[in-house]
Amino acid sequence: MSRHLEAGERIVGTEALHGGTTADMRRLTLGTPDGGTRGLVLRSFVDPGCAESAEDRLHRETEALTLLARTGVPAPGLVAADPTAAHCAYPSLLMTHLPGRTVLDDEGLEARVPLLARQLVAIHALQPAERPEEYAALTTADSVVVSKGADAAAWAAAIDVIREPAPPYRGRFLHRDFQPGNVLFDVVPSNPAGARITGVVDWAGASWGPADLDVAHCSANLALLHGPVWGLGFAEAYEEAGGVLAAAAGERLYWQVRDGLACSEEVEQVARPWREAGRTELTTRAVEERLDAYVTALMDTPG
Repeated sequence: MSRHLEAGERIVGTEALHGGTTADMRRLTLGTPDGGTRGLVLRSFVDPGCAESAEDRLHRETEALTLLARTGVPAPGLVAADPTAAHCAYPSLLMTHLPGRTVLDDEGLEARVPLLARQLVAIHALQPAERPEEYAALTTADSVVVSKGADAAAWAAAIDVIREPAPPYRGRFLHRDFQPGNVLFDVVPSNPAGARITGVVDWAGASWGPADLDVAHCSANLALLHGPVWGLGFAEAYEEAGGVLAAAAGERLYWQVRDGLACSEEVEQVARPWREAGRTELTTRAVEERLDAYVTALMDTPG
């Protein structure tokens, strides 16, 4: 660690950061020779069973942060990476700390959604010299978990949608986990509508694929966090921001359903960090019910 610090710097404090589901995150406060401080963030994959996937994810994030350093997308600056734990106790990545915080409350959401949409359009506009790996689907028709009490007919129809081959698409640079928990805002408590985005974090899933998939992922998260109506409306916000989605309604539905159903396999993993962040009403059962309502609404949407 010390070899990546500036001359005369030392670690004067550490703080666990909440919200991550795949790795431990810590903010490191560094004391500088002039008496000031600056912050870094250390991401560590501490689960021994995740060593292989951690190496891949850290390579992806390293490449993504290197690309993003030359763009206007507000992302952490890469300081160092150790994907194989050659120098650290665990596969790790060290990056700069960004200002702002995640905002998961309902208050001010109407103002934040257009900001999310515009930021995602900017990400999809990036043209990397080398394409990252193709996207991972994250679910199959046979791995979907239908919760107790869900609308069986709607879910069966949704599962049938993703049994079909993926529709053709124009590839874009994807974040692949773009959602409110990975976006930092500068929010004035007295004026929630005056928020601005200060950072987009967690680029470990960066990949190449359809813009629809990133939009579908953010839509599903908005539906579970704030209610189905917010998930159903995000695609429109994305298009109003200048984004381009699949022209055919059936193709759009495929990506929306695929990502919505992927949430069924990890409801508790999704809900837990939200509760830790203060949304205590989002129990696993509450999130399951919102997911059911969202999937049902997708299947009821006119084609």
